[in-house]
Amino acid sequence: MPQDNLVTITEVQAAQERILGIAHRTPVLTSRIVNDRTNNQVFFKCENFQRTGAFKFRGAYNALAQLSVAQKQTGVLTYSSGNHAQAIALAGQLLNIPTTIVMPDDAPVVKQTATRGYGAEIILYNRQETNREELAQNLARDRNLTLIPPYDHPHVVAGQGTTALELIQEVGELDLLLVCCGGGGLLSGCAIATKALLPNCKVIGVEPALADDATRSFHTKTLQTVKNPDTIADGARTPSLGQITFPLVLHYVDDMVTVSEEAILRTMFFLWERLKIVVEPTGVLAAAALLEGVVTEPEARVGVIISGGNVDLAQVGKLFSGGLD
Repeated sequence: MPQDNLVTITEVQAAQERILGIAHRTPVLTSRIVNDRTNNQVFFKCENFQRTGAFKFRGAYNALAQLSVAQKQTGVLTYSSGNHAQAIALAGQLLNIPTTIVMPDDAPVVKQTATRGYGAEIILYNRQETNREELAQNLARDRNLTLIPPYDHPHVVAGQGTTALELIQEVGELDLLLVCCGGGGLLSGCAIATKALLPNCKVIGVEPALADDATRSFHTKTLQTVKNPDTIADGARTPSLGQITFPLVLHYVDDMVTVSEEAILRTMFFLWERLKIVVEPTGVLAAAALLEGVVTEPEARVGVIISGGNVDLAQVGKLFSGGLD
């Protein structure tokens, strides 16, 4: 048994109670076209409709709500390319906790703007020159702030697991659950919830092929890393799984797969056009694995986590300028 004692279904259920009425209970969408194309019954859990536009708010609020009075007064710090940044900033605003966010200077402008809008202080850094974890740890120590990392934290993992918990509560039995993977917080949390409620449901994590560290880690059983991968899925540019999430992924997840940049773009365009929802590149990873045939499970009930929808609309033309093969 790994460090799964840090996060169990009990913690996920407690997180659900904690965020009740604060986080959105996001919709589940279905599509006849998708069902026909995949020969499945597919349920899309749409976290692009979550507060701050991504699942990250669940874990951020769950973590901040459990801080001591002293920790809440002095404030928190995190590092994030955008979605966790916004989530911590909003959770801090709601709980009256000062927030400081370390963000890469090339993070999407839409995410930087939203984070500032929630009242956070942003400290920008250059991805090529600075280790964000070291910068964050030094700042947290110097300012006496509580560090809430984007995925490698038990309360964050438990909060993210409420995504799958809600999906299963709404649609019932599933044969397969597909979840995107960056640092593994969403994947491990959803896998914990799924295996507790539906032990026979396969859970598969999906990464960009250009940022395949978790997939390599899963198959070699040794933690692998990647440095600043050049993928459009900016939420999956994490250097590695975490000390908490890696053993959880090994214990609860059934498989890991990757999808190409072209597959991400095709799927993003398809969901915009056919489901009429705005989804960011990272948000379509799980859907891409199914729609592109990377994962096949004929005549199955399939859950797909759409993780976020924070797209910089000014960049959309550039994303699709190369065409869709």
